[in-house]
Amino acid sequence: MSSTTSATTTSLTMDKPIKDSILDHTVQEVLGKPLDRIDGPVKVSGAATYAAEFAFDDLTYGYLVRADYGAGTIEAIDATEALAMSGVIDVVHDFEGFIRNAAQGGETEGPTQGVQEVAYFGQPIAIVVAESYEIARDAALRVRVQVKPKLGDFSVEGRQGEAFKPADASAPAHAATGDLEQAMLDADVTLDQTYTTPSQNSAAMEPHASTAQWDGGKLTIHGSYQMLASDRLQLADTLGMDPENVRIVALYVGGGFGSKLGIAPEVVAAALAAKKIGRPVKTVMTRPQVFEATVRRSDTSQRIRLAAGADGRLTGIGHETLCSNLDGEEYFEPAGIATHFLYPGDHRLVTHDIIPVNRTLSGSMRAPGEAVGMLALENAMDELAEKLGIDPVELRRRNEPAQDPSKAIPYSSRKLQDCLDAGAKSFGWDQRNATPGAMRDGEWLIGHGMAASTRSNILKPSRARVSLTPEGRAIVETDQTDIGTGSYTILGQIAAEMLGLPLDQVDVKLGDTDFPPAAGSGGSWGAGSSGSSVYLACEGLRAKLARAMDTHEGSLTLKDGRAIAGNRAVPLADLVGEGLTQEGSIEPGETSEAVSQASYGAHFCEVRVNAVTGEVRVARWVSAFAAGRILNEKTARSQCIGGIVFGIGAALTEELIHDDRTGKCVNRDLGEYHVPVHADVPPIEVIFVEERDVSANPLQAKGIGELGISGAGAAVTNAIYNATGVRVRSYPMTCDKLLAGLPD
Repeated sequence: MSSTTSATTTSLTMDKPIKDSILDHTVQEVLGKPLDRIDGPVKVSGAATYAAEFAFDDLTYGYLVRADYGAGTIEAIDATEALAMSGVIDVVHDFEGFIRNAAQGGETEGPTQGVQEVAYFGQPIAIVVAESYEIARDAALRVRVQVKPKLGDFSVEGRQGEAFKPADASAPAHAATGDLEQAMLDADVTLDQTYTTPSQNSAAMEPHASTAQWDGGKLTIHGSYQMLASDRLQLADTLGMDPENVRIVALYVGGGFGSKLGIAPEVVAAALAAKKIGRPVKTVMTRPQVFEATVRRSDTSQRIRLAAGADGRLTGIGHETLCSNLDGEEYFEPAGIATHFLYPGDHRLVTHDIIPVNRTLSGSMRAPGEAVGMLALENAMDELAEKLGIDPVELRRRNEPAQDPSKAIPYSSRKLQDCLDAGAKSFGWDQRNATPGAMRDGEWLIGHGMAASTRSNILKPSRARVSLTPEGRAIVETDQTDIGTGSYTILGQIAAEMLGLPLDQVDVKLGDTDFPPAAGSGGSWGAGSSGSSVYLACEGLRAKLARAMDTHEGSLTLKDGRAIAGNRAVPLADLVGEGLTQEGSIEPGETSEAVSQASYGAHFCEVRVNAVTGEVRVARWVSAFAAGRILNEKTARSQCIGGIVFGIGAALTEELIHDDRTGKCVNRDLGEYHVPVHADVPPIEVIFVEERDVSANPLQAKGIGELGISGAGAAVTNAIYNATGVRVRSYPMTCDKLLAGLPD
């Protein structure tokens, strides 16, 4: 398949596999190498400017005023005392214009507006603007809000009958084939268990922050966002503006994990306040505000049913999920998304239903769906293996489907078996003692557990511009963001490899909507989508260089800043004249529907459980992954390790607790919302299984950012069972849930 090239753009729609990538023939040897991140020095030196660090003349500071009721109607806001304070400029409230909650990622319309009706505790309802942050914060405490409370739905307990079926989204809300009930009756061995997971918060290091600055009718936002192209559309729609008059800049983002996919209340409040007072307004959320007024991962209750023959082969699989969200919101945690394609079974039922609740908005958090869905599914597979008397790795080997069992289409590539083999060998799985509680070192019980991993691969529309300067340097421009994942480096490596340049001769400019719109950082599609647009732009430049060398593209070699063909070696600077520029554009096409695309992996871990206190220590970890072409071995490994740490947190510590009387987040800071720290994380070995996925994109690479978390927590809890004989189906597996069942 070939791309189409116009005077300025090389475009590709992925309708057919690309079996022969240009990257298979380049010789610069930059791509794939474990290179350090090119943005590392500016970050560790403090030279990188994050959203809250931009300063402008006449800058003011905003602080959000929030509702201290979980449900009700605002009858009046009295700002008299606050406005009387020295240094306070204004208290701005716009019942119609403020947004009630954050937006979902990728939406092109603004989120729900209107804040007079309070939907959750901590809902932003006004903003104080002052000459300093401290004055604004103090004044916010003096704003008196009169609320007429009303009964709210703050808990999900006992409300299963109120659940409703939402609209289909990234996964179908309901899907069924065959007759699962009959399969359960006919099976030799069955499993029917319910697993629960709590609300979770992304807890990114950098809080949400926005600085709004108006220049006539044009608005510029310096903020912390993951998907600038769609965020721009959301903000423009909310403010009733032409998107061309909105610019968003996010040069460096200190983590997002889904919480910054869409716009949040602080940016709209800052924009409206800046317009009213005629000065720039900087608004930085506090940590409690981030927890209460952005997004959470929904709590879930997941019923897993498995039907199998005596040989372990699955005949039926059911995955029914209840989650929660604000009334009127239809986003659901797609916990069953991997269940559709991971294991076989002719009889299948996967459902998702929502219980409306007065709590913080539920939205995407790293690996939405798989992260919590595979906690349940992979625990259930471990339980089924024990019932059958089959090793957990062997059970998964026996359940390798020939094609996607839900869609009846082939896999683009699937190396789960290779990952199981590589991980098991490195871990020493064949030495595992399968008897629960059989391994002990003093008062420490030792256990081994494993789980499969998978994450859907997605291609999103993306554009980039690449230029060659008269000096022979390359400049990459796209509004793709770098949220700590290495976008600057990886996009630079792709351009360097394609154009035959050392990496230090490539300048990468990201995070500005003045650049071509990219897919953004989310869903593990960032590198594959934005990277493909860079690839295509460079493909167009290679064609122009070939013409300048009077040779065919296939005869052109680019290396170390020179074009080589026909026994000639010419510096690129001598071929580009006043410079060459090309854009690249990638669009998903027929391959997205013709084949089932996902990355795969396998986790193996060892835990030590104190028989007296129930304390759990993760002692050893090996994971093997297959994700197509690995673009940078170091950044890829780092992403996998980060995902595994996420999984350890989900298994052992992370739980966002809501007060059932008000819906308030009780543990709304990093002191009480417990994420794993360095002492909680063992040495982690990551193995990459060689793979190319020709149906994914021209890079033949697949997403890896969220693969590490998928299934990781289940490996921990399966190991805990092997150590103690205690099955806990309510996450996180804290020591109080283990103590009663521990052996003497």
